[in-house]
Amino acid sequence: MALPKIVGIETEFGIMVRGTLDWNPVSASSLLINAYVGTEVGSVDDRAAPIAWDFIDEMPGADARDIMPPEFAMPPEVETHLVNAVLTNGARYYVDHAHPELSSPECRDALSVVLYDRAAELILVDSMEAAASALPDGQEIVIYKDNSDRKGNAYGCHENYLLDRNLPFGQIITAATTHFVTRQVFTGSGKVGSELPGVSRSDIPFQLTQRAEHFEEEVGLETTLKRPIVNTRDEPHADSQKYRRLHVIVGDANLSQVATFLKVGTSAIVFAMLEDEALEHVVIDDPVPAMHHVSHDVSLSKPISVADGKTMTALEVQWELLGQAERWADRHGLDAVGEDCGKLVLERWEEMLTGLEADPASLSGQVDWVAKKRILEGFMDRHDCGWDDSRLGALDLQYHDLRPSKSLAAKAGLESLVDDADAKVAITEPPTDTRAYFRGKCLQKYADSVVAANWDSIVFDVGDDPLRRVPMLEPARGTVEHVGTILEESETVSELLDRLGA
Repeated sequence: MALPKIVGIETEFGIMVRGTLDWNPVSASSLLINAYVGTEVGSVDDRAAPIAWDFIDEMPGADARDIMPPEFAMPPEVETHLVNAVLTNGARYYVDHAHPELSSPECRDALSVVLYDRAAELILVDSMEAAASALPDGQEIVIYKDNSDRKGNAYGCHENYLLDRNLPFGQIITAATTHFVTRQVFTGSGKVGSELPGVSRSDIPFQLTQRAEHFEEEVGLETTLKRPIVNTRDEPHADSQKYRRLHVIVGDANLSQVATFLKVGTSAIVFAMLEDEALEHVVIDDPVPAMHHVSHDVSLSKPISVADGKTMTALEVQWELLGQAERWADRHGLDAVGEDCGKLVLERWEEMLTGLEADPASLSGQVDWVAKKRILEGFMDRHDCGWDDSRLGALDLQYHDLRPSKSLAAKAGLESLVDDADAKVAITEPPTDTRAYFRGKCLQKYADSVVAANWDSIVFDVGDDPLRRVPMLEPARGTVEHVGTILEESETVSELLDRLGA
């Protein structure tokens, strides 16, 4: 039986300081996050706790294929000068290399991911406003929710899925590869031109995704060089005997909430099907070239090679996966992905494929690449220019600008799945149905006693006694149903720990 698909999303944001040529992305990212963390909401700061992120259980070098020597599976070297904030909604907000990154709290379904992804956008907007007072006159930090600096460098929007440790990793690779290569038709955020060597704007004037061309391997551990379609990082942030966390690095950062919803929702269903042994594999030949091919095919009509000498379009593969998903849901139910959410995923998946097959332009309110392409084509019509016009690159970037008054995505008529009023609540409040609830509520109530925190534990200082680490190895526990009463009734952290121990 498939495990509950606890899911999350991590977004690295593009950053720029306007008004100066002398700026450093790491310093700018630190200033941005520190400005947000240091800004009070009301009389107390109820957004973030000034505590350390605990790296003790992080092993980014651990490989699911068991091919890495032990010295590569050690906790990372901590860059203590970089800000690393734990938010009261259970999320993590920090500087990752040269980017601000926000990792959502653990979510029980795809609709919850959309809610906390929208909350992340609002947090970045608030951060830009908070940072303005710390900058010299005429300077401004601008944040982009995109994936490419158009100079050959890419940064990620990563997804995470809780899987059964007993599921053979080879099966995960096959299923994930097929879905990731073909889901680009609705997850792509669109890009003007190509960044492949020797490919000109006339060859590829526009493509579906920003990320596809930056993938060079089918399977591997890297995330910044020779990026693989299936990442093998074996860092479960949970009970490693029971669980695996599939770390997905192939997706675009979406401004469309429908695209984010289907990106996460369809993937969760595919992995639940795999755990229930209900997935008949469609095997793609040469996945890396196929991934580039799908991204370059704006017509959605050019086939890719699959096993047994056959060919299928990306849409045809997605129709096949949807058909299998509907049969799986009839037999097994949708509890693994959330009953109501799962039904909505299946409905919107079918509507999406139907629209893409009939007329992609009809989905300009749901698909980022379609919305962006419509804006660009409108500009070309008004100014009587072609895809070689340099201004299109600036418009491409402006689509991803998170400043409400500047963002072209905000003017594109994209459909909302969550209300902004709810997203504003989610800035400070954690999900109630995963362990993020316990983390977030502890930070709200006992911040002065929290020494450090990470995904699977919190360390408390209870005074004269030794520090106390509370493990959270079960992502589906620590919910309001599980610990809500204890948290509400425990006035001090010592009382909380006593009651948890009992």
